[in-house]
Amino acid sequence: MENLSSHSLSGTTKNFIDKVVSEENGRAGALLAILQRVQESHARKFLPRETLEYISQRASVPLSRLFSVVTFYALFNLEPQGRNTVCVCRGTACHTRGSSRLLEQVMMDLGLRAKEDGESDKLTATTDDGETTLRTVACFGQCALAPVVEVNHVIFGHMNERSLQRELEALSKREARP
Repeated sequence: MENLSSHSLSGTTKNFIDKVVSEENGRAGALLAILQRVQESHARKFLPRETLEYISQRASVPLSRLFSVVTFYALFNLEPQGRNTVCVCRGTACHTRGSSRLLEQVMMDLGLRAKEDGESDKLTATTDDGETTLRTVACFGQCALAPVVEVNHVIFGHMNERSLQRELEALSKREARP
C-alpha cells in the first residue's frame, strides 16, 4: 500500500531516490549511504518526512527504523538547514581550550539564543533568514587541533575568537553577492 504523503514528492526526487536505492541496496552500510546521498541532494540538506516515507517503501525498511537511524546519527537533519553551516566541537579537548566561548560568540553574532531545555551540548539552530545553521558536535576527532570549528565542511583547528569572527564575516560577504 503506497503512502499518500509520498505523492507530494516530485517525479525527479522519486527517480533520484529510486536510483540511489538500487545502487546502494545490498551493500554494507547501504541505509546510511542512501540517507546521506538523499539528504545531500536536498537544497536545504534535510530529510523531510515524505522523503523518509518514500525511502521506507522503496528500500523495504520500516519507517520506525529510518527514524531511529536519522535521530541517532548527528549528520542527519529532520529540519531544513541553512545554506551555510558552522559546527563547534564540544568534546573535552575543545571544551577545555575554549570552545564554549566560541559557541557563545557564534550564537551572539548570528542572533541565536540557547534553547530553554538545558541541552547546550547538543545544539542545532538556524538563523531566521535561513542562511546559516549552527550545530554542536560531540567530537570531530581532531583533538590535537582543539578548539575545532567546521565552516561549510572545512575544519579549522586552533580556532580563536578573532579567527572565527573573520570566518563569519567571510560568510556574510559571500551571502551578500548577487
